[in-house]
Amino acid sequence: MKLLITGICGFAGSTLARTFREHFPDWTISGVDNLSRPGSEINRSRLQALSVGVIHGDLRNACDLETLPDVDWIVDAAANPSILAGLNGKSGSRQVIENNLYGTVNLLEHCRKRRCGFILLSTSRVYSIHALSSLPLRVHKEAFCLAGDRFPAGVSPEGIDESFPMTAPVSLYGSTKLASENLALEYHSVFSVPVWINRCGTLAGAGQFGRPDQGIFSFWINSYLRRRPLCYTGFDGKGFQVRDCLHPRDLVRLLARQMQTLNGSQSKCVNVAGGWPNSMSLAQLSHWCSARFGHHHVASESVSHRFDVPWLILDSRRAAEQWSWKVETPISLILEEIAAHAEAHPEWLQLSGA
Repeated sequence: MKLLITGICGFAGSTLARTFREHFPDWTISGVDNLSRPGSEINRSRLQALSVGVIHGDLRNACDLETLPDVDWIVDAAANPSILAGLNGKSGSRQVIENNLYGTVNLLEHCRKRRCGFILLSTSRVYSIHALSSLPLRVHKEAFCLAGDRFPAGVSPEGIDESFPMTAPVSLYGSTKLASENLALEYHSVFSVPVWINRCGTLAGAGQFGRPDQGIFSFWINSYLRRRPLCYTGFDGKGFQVRDCLHPRDLVRLLARQMQTLNGSQSKCVNVAGGWPNSMSLAQLSHWCSARFGHHHVASESVSHRFDVPWLILDSRRAAEQWSWKVETPISLILEEIAAHAEAHPEWLQLSGA
């Protein structure tokens, strides 16, 4: 198998590359990255040491794809994954759209011409912010959870499933990923490009570049350890907002099965996330950090950010049923892995650009 991973020097891309190399040592693995993210050069050298080819290129430039090697599959892990992308002054709206959507268009054209398959790593943020913010919630053990026993369509105690509303607003980031999903499905229908789409929950693990708007588990643990300022923002400023987390290495078995299935009957799009067993509120994460590192004060601000939501857990039962997929790394191990990495790398917040 010949595999190419876009965004290969990011956290998700580099973790996938290393895990594929471990489980499939006879595969030819390469990738492309524009190396724009702070710290990405670190992953570049580590991957090259594993005989993973790393090409410096920008997916927004179609000519950069002309020199890519012929492969069987492309896994698209390249994106500006910030929910505030295009709004926080660190990137423009056009830049976000070019990175996350136009890059996908160029990749799909590349797959059409080279006759290779395409797997898109999408996101939970394709789901409607208004619908998510309107869910009936209560507080239990310092964390939001669903209230009552009657829920809107697409919602269950297992989380949000693939039928949940995706009406705007979903953020510029979410809308570019949703548009990428639709284009990928069109290329499959019109040009017979093999396509699979995986909507990922919050990815987390050691070596993730953490900032408040992305990589929140890594950012929080590193900041707590270094006694950097932290703040619960929105939802009465108590840190009750909840996310699930997934280690990207847990995606590898699923992706391998998808690559071995060109035209299966499985749904083209599935949620892939940690689910409620791998979920935690910020307040609960602070308690974990306090037990691990000693107490550190967390400030409070009740004003919510525009695109924040109180509770976002994905229901991955479709992936489990269709692909026999399951979460392999529990949240306890993910948090401990991040903490050990943070202790060994005091410079990590600076490298992350936090």
